[in-house]
Amino acid sequence: MESERVQNIASSTFEDTIPEAFIRSEQEQPAITTVHGIDLDVPVIDVSDPDEEKINRLIADASREWGMFQIVNHGIPSEVISKFQGVGRAFFELPQEEKELYAKPPGGKSIEGYGTFLQKEIEGKKGWVDHLFHRIWPPPAINYQFWPKNPPLYREANEEYVKYLHGVVDKLFKSLSLGLGLEEHELREAVGGDELAYLLKINYYPPCPRPDLALGVVAHTDMCSVTILVPNDVQGLQACRDGDWYCVRYIPDALVIHIGDQMEVPPSLSEPNACSDPRTC
Repeated sequence: MESERVQNIASSTFEDTIPEAFIRSEQEQPAITTVHGIDLDVPVIDVSDPDEEKINRLIADASREWGMFQIVNHGIPSEVISKFQGVGRAFFELPQEEKELYAKPPGGKSIEGYGTFLQKEIEGKKGWVDHLFHRIWPPPAINYQFWPKNPPLYREANEEYVKYLHGVVDKLFKSLSLGLGLEEHELREAVGGDELAYLLKINYYPPCPRPDLALGVVAHTDMCSVTILVPNDVQGLQACRDGDWYCVRYIPDALVIHIGDQMEVPPSLSEPNACSDPRTC
């Protein structure tokens, strides 16, 4: 096992204490660095609007000015999302020895699997999170070794979610292409076309006795082209705007879209987006 799982640490931690490795510096601690009482008004876009030019413009503007936005009426049924979330939650409720069957191989050569360690950790500090990470598309790239057999509906729920996800991905890349003055197919082809890889990461944040001191995921940018976040009913996402950290309020059944490093235009060509460093607390 790469390190002790945070889920186990949380279950054995005394009230009001957490291990030193999880205590962030004062420059990172949420209690100090968060603007309290104000939620960030990240753009919300209804992608079912029949006015496609309007949708394209809104997505382009949100990507350029914010780097993240939420989409509603995206075509993935609520029951599909609930089932998808449910199997992920059920995996982390399994006995520890069963979860370890899907652990990342020793040596860190694979990004896939159940784990705790993140490459973003610096100075020995750790995030208050465990995760399960594996590919879900395209089929030839999938390694089912990392897909849990329990809960029994895990594979079915993932495959059903992916079936609907294709429409969201296609619409996003089309709008982003047109927003950059390209042909509607160009960006999708540039990032893989029909072989575009979908990677799933399920983050599990155990209850933390000192959420004022710890972070689930530290400030970061995503190395991918686009991140599609499926939130649950537990708030925690934050974004940096004009140098300050704000909470991002989830909208029920919305998807949070984050523009990744591969998609961001270099600052020499455009102003960098103002919300490029999300974190969870």
